[in-house]
Amino acid sequence: MRRRLSDRRLAGVVCVARSPIHGRGVFAVRGIEAGEYIGTFHGPRVDNDARHVLWVYDGQGNVIGRKGVNLLRFLNHDPAFNAAFVDFDLYACRTIATGEEITIDYGEWD
Repeated sequence: MRRRLSDRRLAGVVCVARSPIHGRGVFAVRGIEAGEYIGTFHGPRVDNDARHVLWVYDGQGNVIGRKGVNLLRFLNHDPAFNAAFVDFDLYACRTIATGEEITIDYGEWD
């Protein structure tokens, strides 16, 4: 699988537009099938929380933060999310229609 890190590679799958949820959001530019790889949240590793930081658990149970620099930094939270991360790779949890906002569950952090 060729990872979609750059905005140019992501542009064939998603775009950023005004969101009814919050500010800007990520939207599907074409239909995305359930289980399909959407892209990789790309950016430098960070230790402190800030705007556009995604925290994930690695395979060892450690929390890793990355400050987003590509289009995926504009993902919004929705309890009825339609995509989820496996590490920093984003996958569709269900079929996502063209023009639909792609959302994730931010989860709870202690």
